[in-house]
Amino acid sequence: MVVVNTTNNGESNTHLVDALSTTDSSGRLRAALTVGTLRDPALTDVLVARCAAEPDFFVRDMLTWALCRLPAEVTVPRLIDELQSDNAQARSQALHTLSKIGDRQAWPAVTLLLHDDHDEVARSAWRAAVALVPSGNEAALAADLVAELGRGDRDIHLSLSRALVSLGESVVPVLDAAAASPDPKIHAHAIATRQLYLDPDSGFTLSSELAQRVSIVGPQI
Repeated sequence: MVVVNTTNNGESNTHLVDALSTTDSSGRLRAALTVGTLRDPALTDVLVARCAAEPDFFVRDMLTWALCRLPAEVTVPRLIDELQSDNAQARSQALHTLSKIGDRQAWPAVTLLLHDDHDEVARSAWRAAVALVPSGNEAALAADLVAELGRGDRDIHLSLSRALVSLGESVVPVLDAAAASPDPKIHAHAIATRQLYLDPDSGFTLSSELAQRVSIVGPQI
């Protein structure tokens, strides 16, 4: 259990810390909701530490909500520190929370994880990067992200494609270049992403299948 300052709240914080690690997921969810309602900065470290260990998606989402309700000057530096953790879930959840807070001072630290070895961390970094990218840096980010084309399974492909598409027209030249790749996975992923950019309603599965067919006859720009 993480020790926190309970001077102002008597034993209430200690009780909440215990509740955040109970075996009952609904109890942990209620505890996270209560912490978010209290908005006590003294519980920042508790929330961040729990994000690294919490197994339930909905509870993690509530923990992020609670962190977002705290002052950014308290949470953002702590979350940036968490990006250096050896725990993949800690890094991933910190990235997710930073993307929700939206403070661009986290941008340089986020970009260091765009090529993280762990797929979930990299995927969270892609999402955070497009949420935090400073105006005018979209093209540079697109060029960095395109290096990940062809990575992972369909879900990872789709996450990267959505991140790239959200960068707008700056992504077009890098996708055109990637579509000429001799690597069939990169070529197919670039074609699928370009199709998603041109027609967001077309659906990524259809685009991916089309890209695979195109790859048989070679790159077409």
